[in-house]
Amino acid sequence: MVVVDENSNPFELGCATEVFGLGRPELGRDLYRFVLCSPEPRTVMRDGFFTLTGVAGLDAAEDADTLIVPNRPDVATPRRPEVLAAVRRAHERGARLVGLCTGAFTLAEAEVLDGRRATAHWQCAREFRERFPAVLLEEDVLFVDDGDVLTSAGSAAALDLGLHLVRRDHGAEVANAVSRRLVFAAHRSGGQRQFIPVPVPDIPDTSLGPVLDWARARLHEPLTVADLARRAAVSPATLHRRFSGQLGTTPGAWLTGERVVLACRLIERGEDRLAVVARRSGLGTPANLRTVLRRATGLTPTEYRRRFAPTTQRGSESAPTPHHASDTRLSAG
Repeated sequence: MVVVDENSNPFELGCATEVFGLGRPELGRDLYRFVLCSPEPRTVMRDGFFTLTGVAGLDAAEDADTLIVPNRPDVATPRRPEVLAAVRRAHERGARLVGLCTGAFTLAEAEVLDGRRATAHWQCAREFRERFPAVLLEEDVLFVDDGDVLTSAGSAAALDLGLHLVRRDHGAEVANAVSRRLVFAAHRSGGQRQFIPVPVPDIPDTSLGPVLDWARARLHEPLTVADLARRAAVSPATLHRRFSGQLGTTPGAWLTGERVVLACRLIERGEDRLAVVARRSGLGTPANLRTVLRRATGLTPTEYRRRFAPTTQRGSESAPTPHHASDTRLSAG
């Protein structure tokens, strides 16, 4: 459910519609029941670009499991009291709240962010801190997942958060399919920086591409940052600078993120042995797999399997077969 209010930004509305609202013929099913609603029959969008009509009334928000709140450029203008009241009611009944870009201001005005982690567009960070000092603002990240309240930075970060939600709801395989449809990066962790201060060169430096592909093909190996640096024929310090400048993250964090995605895929495809998942994803041991997967997804391997493994495997109750201790099944994790 997306609430659209006067002067809302069309881009983030389009991102939400693309990720959550369109049919998924490539998957053979729809992922969400998507509804637009507004407090007015006619809603003038940002700078009068167009007028939105024919959507549901604000009362439709009362049934939403996930509520994406309005965002707009004029952050100094208070949101409508009826919109803020709808956001508070959704929060009180346990709905998931999502603020894209300046949507964090809507959530803060509704007083559901006090004491919570959040982010917003970096250009608005100073004003946000001054107006809402009780909110734990993280201004240099793409998005923040604080459980039942999620916020993203500006523009394209709405797609990052949208794909993160799809991954959280439906697993890595489905999120990857949606990202391919969008022709968008399947996984950029929320902790990456909002912007890269170095201007794009006239001739793009594509030197990271080959080393990233090389590493993805060898995630099962004990790769280190030094290994990546040797492959790129640069020093580790230079590699760090390139990762920071081009990807907004560190080589180590990138490696871990890719290994988590691979571990999730293995579980979703039916692999239920912790040791095998840990070894093939390069996460080493079942204990490390549990720790890293829980930190990245909020789920243990067992919980992830229950949600995203093939249905036949989730429902199987076949008699156990002997196996070595190193092949501990996910049901034990």
